[in-house]
Amino acid sequence: MAKEFSRSQRVGEQIRRELADLLQFEVKDPRVGKVTLTEVEVTGDLAHAKIYFVTQDDAEAATAALGKAAGFLRSQLSRRLLLRSVPQLHFVYDVSLDRGMHLSKLIDQAIASDKP
Repeated sequence: MAKEFSRSQRVGEQIRRELADLLQFEVKDPRVGKVTLTEVEVTGDLAHAKIYFVTQDDAEAATAALGKAAGFLRSQLSRRLLLRSVPQLHFVYDVSLDRGMHLSKLIDQAIASDKP
């Protein structure tokens, strides 16, 4: 019987859970603000992890702050995860939610303009 999820997907999900906890309770940088992690993509060799996030605050400031905190977060992950080496963390602002909201507004406007 084949596995439903690859190892990189399972590791990515565990990293997402642990990072959410660390960002909520350990990171004290006010530039991070309230961050929601949407997805973690881990490469097949588990060397790099791309973390997608959304925030209500300034996205550029949050990306810079998370980039600065990446070393601290990686060291904390090494204590929490049972991995030989913890992937390098790369934070990326997730624009898919903004794009989806924009498309939803466009659809609502098109429907409203069709009604007499």
